[in-house]
Amino acid sequence: MADNLVIVESPAKAKTISKYLGKQFIVKASMGHVRDLPKSQIGVEVEKDFEPKYITIRGKGNVLKELKDAKKKVKRIYLAADPDREGEAIAWHLAHYLDIDETDVCRVVFNEITKQAVKDAFKNPRPINMDLVNAQQARRILDRLVGYKISPLLWKKVKKGLSAGRVQSVAVKIIIDRENEIKAFEPVEYWSITVRLSIDGNTFEAKFHGIGGEKKELSNEAEVKQVLAAIEGKPFVVSDVKEKERLRHPAPPFITSSLQQEAARKLNFRAARTMSVAQQLYEGIDLGKEGSVGLITYMRTDSTRISPVAQEEAREYIKDKFGDAYVPEEPRNYVKKGSNAQDAHEAVRPTSAMRDPESVKSYLSRDQFRLYKLIWERFIASQMASAVLDTMSVDLKVGDVLFKANGSKIKFHGFMKVYVEGNDDGTKDEEKFLPPLKPQDQPVLEQTEPKQHFTQPPPRYTEARLVRALEEQGIGRPSTYAPTLETIQKRGYVALEDKKFVPTELGELVIQLMEEYFPEILNVEFTANMEDELDHVEEGSEDWVKILKEFYATFKQRLDVAEEEMEEIEIEDEVSDEICEKCGRHFVYKMGRFGKFLACSGFPDCRNTKPIVKDTGVACPTCGKGKIVERRSKKGRLFYGCDQYPECEFVSWDKPVAEPCPECSGMMVEKRSKAGLSHQCVACSHKVAKEEQEEA
Repeated sequence: MADNLVIVESPAKAKTISKYLGKQFIVKASMGHVRDLPKSQIGVEVEKDFEPKYITIRGKGNVLKELKDAKKKVKRIYLAADPDREGEAIAWHLAHYLDIDETDVCRVVFNEITKQAVKDAFKNPRPINMDLVNAQQARRILDRLVGYKISPLLWKKVKKGLSAGRVQSVAVKIIIDRENEIKAFEPVEYWSITVRLSIDGNTFEAKFHGIGGEKKELSNEAEVKQVLAAIEGKPFVVSDVKEKERLRHPAPPFITSSLQQEAARKLNFRAARTMSVAQQLYEGIDLGKEGSVGLITYMRTDSTRISPVAQEEAREYIKDKFGDAYVPEEPRNYVKKGSNAQDAHEAVRPTSAMRDPESVKSYLSRDQFRLYKLIWERFIASQMASAVLDTMSVDLKVGDVLFKANGSKIKFHGFMKVYVEGNDDGTKDEEKFLPPLKPQDQPVLEQTEPKQHFTQPPPRYTEARLVRALEEQGIGRPSTYAPTLETIQKRGYVALEDKKFVPTELGELVIQLMEEYFPEILNVEFTANMEDELDHVEEGSEDWVKILKEFYATFKQRLDVAEEEMEEIEIEDEVSDEICEKCGRHFVYKMGRFGKFLACSGFPDCRNTKPIVKDTGVACPTCGKGKIVERRSKKGRLFYGCDQYPECEFVSWDKPVAEPCPECSGMMVEKRSKAGLSHQCVACSHKVAKEEQEEA
């Protein structure tokens, strides 16, 4: 008979841990939180030092009964929820239900679910950490106060169904501020001059740099013509050649935010998808004869720290696989910039460097394999030697006019043999070779290409860019990024267009009211300081009730003023020209999480809705009668189909383009890859490379 009961959050985690602990342990899953604040009321006694009124979460009765029955059969209970604030709170709530004293040594935590880590954790159980619990409670109550006090006010003054949130409102404001920057942006004209030169059969490019020894920007065509006139018929003479050796260092191992950003760039994963798959890899994957194994360390972390044991294993793998030259003299340690890094856990890394992605590929789903490969490669690369690049900078003079050419080639790949960090614009570094050049060489001019450009507005936020902005400004913590992004879309405050956030009219209205009556909530510095205060509660240096009292004193005053002064606003839906085929009334424009759609003005009597169809201007290649239009799947994914559906069932995930295939005149679609943008024929697969839109 088992002597011990272990409670974790999920069945997958229970299965993995059970394998390591043996027959003396029963391992059960609580299926996450078992109690929470009620949904039907605020659930916080403000006058009683913000005492929360917790209730059992609907549907958890059977789980709790099972746990109480299991308790009767064992001598000791261990609470093994995740190693963060949320996990500590789950353990505390379970202790409450199972009559466990929070001062008992009942809590076990591990950063990775491996045999050694689990066994070590059970050798060192501890009491529940009430500082962690109180930090979680303070955050939960803060968010509840903001949400449940401001939301009813918005319902009363504007319309039902609106809501406000402490972190989510700041995120929406950041998106709106960026949109306002874009609207206010005025493009500025500028020009470049690129020349193609050749010497000894080798060609290379150089760009205009300046005149008379000073750098000069070309702002109009007249200035370009002056330069072209000045160099016409004159020889290009190499005046200076600089050759250097440059080191390029690897990126640190992943933290939560960088994992979400890189998964978006390289795998096209949204933040919620990344965290869901990472949770599966952390909790355990069935590896056949090896059984269930946790493949990565805990994925909610803001630390780049790596344990010495993991470093040594990585160095051993690198030496065996690539040789001594790829192993740096000393193990690489990374320090996260910024004062808000908690360093509570290690970085996100594989639990074993020796378990390379290909060795486990057959046991993983496509998403699991791709994310594990990304994490594994990033970690291995982070412990490898720096790459060495030979760089060359060449000055060429044409009379008084200066052109510059820059080239580089990889001398030693180092970490680049395994992994190179992505970037937001999707471009990748490529070697630019320059021929051997020396002063007084005179390469021959083959082509001159003047080109007009216009400065571009700042880009809209993708999920990856927004996560980075939130992290840089100290808004939220590792566990909050993905839920925040989901919430602002569900509320209809922002929509995703071409994978970029666009604020809705509703979002702009709510933020406008919040700015007027609750400026602290939208103040980035105030919100970041509040996150720091919560961190201090976790560290045991701040009292959580004191923080809530200080916040609520000002917040209550703001509420009273808003209640008195906020005017009622009538939001009228924009009426469209389209008529509802079910009841004959006009459709109106509504905003959903995936953008605008049409809904019958007769709601709730008539609930007819339809998407807003965007014509691509491309004829259907299947039926020849219809046009290809934009559509969205039930999950919001954009695709393209014939407007004669269901008579014609043509669909494509790729965007059609107007120009026909030069080979067979068939329909071409956009294709994006690491090599860049291309157009590909759906009939004969002919490809045409396309130059990406230039961003200054």
